[in-house]
Amino acid sequence: MNKIFRLSIIIIFSLLYTSAALAQEGLGKDSAIFSAVVCPGENCSRSMNISWGAIENTQECYLSLREKESNKIVRNITLKGSEGEICTVFNSVWSKMAGGKNFYENARFLKFGYTFNHLKPATEYYCLISTRYKDGNGVSLTSPLKVLSFKTAGSKEWSCCIISDFHSYPPLPKRLTSAMAMVDTVRSVSVREGREFEWVLHLGDVCAWGGSYSFWKRMYEEKNFSSTMWAGLNGNHDNMTRQYILTNEFFRNATANPRNGYGGEEGVCYWFTYGDVLFVMLNSDNMRKSEDFERAYNWTRKVLKKSRAKFKVVCEHYEWFNGENGKTVQYARWKKLFDECGVDLALAANNHIYVRSRKLFADNVVSDNEKGTVYIQTPSSDNERGEKLFGELSYNKDLIAKRWNEGPKTVGALLMEVTSNSLTLTLLNRKGEREDRVTITK
Repeated sequence: MNKIFRLSIIIIFSLLYTSAALAQEGLGKDSAIFSAVVCPGENCSRSMNISWGAIENTQECYLSLREKESNKIVRNITLKGSEGEICTVFNSVWSKMAGGKNFYENARFLKFGYTFNHLKPATEYYCLISTRYKDGNGVSLTSPLKVLSFKTAGSKEWSCCIISDFHSYPPLPKRLTSAMAMVDTVRSVSVREGREFEWVLHLGDVCAWGGSYSFWKRMYEEKNFSSTMWAGLNGNHDNMTRQYILTNEFFRNATANPRNGYGGEEGVCYWFTYGDVLFVMLNSDNMRKSEDFERAYNWTRKVLKKSRAKFKVVCEHYEWFNGENGKTVQYARWKKLFDECGVDLALAANNHIYVRSRKLFADNVVSDNEKGTVYIQTPSSDNERGEKLFGELSYNKDLIAKRWNEGPKTVGALLMEVTSNSLTLTLLNRKGEREDRVTITK
């Protein structure tokens, strides 16, 4: 009887260990590899970054890059498990399960990133990712394949989807459902207008609590995150835990962006080019203090001055103007630099109300063929956390051209279409109907 009991205990612990290796809450229950996504390389005509997580007892990771049209193998890469970074920043964070139960995240894993260089411009690729790992009995197993798709820059004309503020939160899954449906709607409109968008730009607050790794992991399971490149920035919700612990490490370890930012912000603040357009990505949450803002300001100025891109776009999470009353917010901090460096488009989010300025230079409205910046902030897209518009603008009536939302239940996003001499941004509602459009010419 004692022998049977001891044998039962051994079997139970063995099963628990095997289960723990693959089913840690926050890491997923059916795969040794998770949170796989394509991020921009520094020059998206020639490079792309791949980001993924794997369980700690991973021995090797295998990447196979192939051209989509011919299925030709471009590159096969093998990475040792030791080449992954042990990520503990999400571990033991107070969180919530999908069913609403409180728990501490068990999210200690290996974080991997890989840059594919020397790619062909204007080419569709897909990447197969798998891992070899040991189970609880020391037996080597191979994970199911993850498949990621992307297209490199280089087409004369291209488009992207711009979305933000969907606050993915597993206890309220319809938030993510609403946002992904909106991405699909933008895709349908882009196809109808002649070309499917090539990538997605998000402007922050994609997670309710960025410190909850199970939220990122669940979000990355959506097909939209495996079918195209996603470039994004750190929103205040992505930057925090349920207990309001703040760090940019959450965003950094959930992605694999270019590490060309300034000290402490590498991979969080970054820049990349897609065709003739430079995108400069900022972290609003690390610009609260004057000395931190000065560091961001100087870095941004340096990047903008150095770039020879035809169009310059700067993105941050916090809004340029208050959507309810029009009061100046981040516009006051950045307008002088944007005028100096010839920024064509400034994108933001956070306020949950769509706002578009006229073309501005030195606080004045200028004509389409003059130097100036159009400031746009996206609406929310989760059908839950929108804001209500209250009457007429009290401030900046002459600077602001358009405001829009649907009240507390707002779903909207933008389609940006790029040609050799113009950027056209169209605001779409959940039905794919046009609510606003502006064209920025060079």
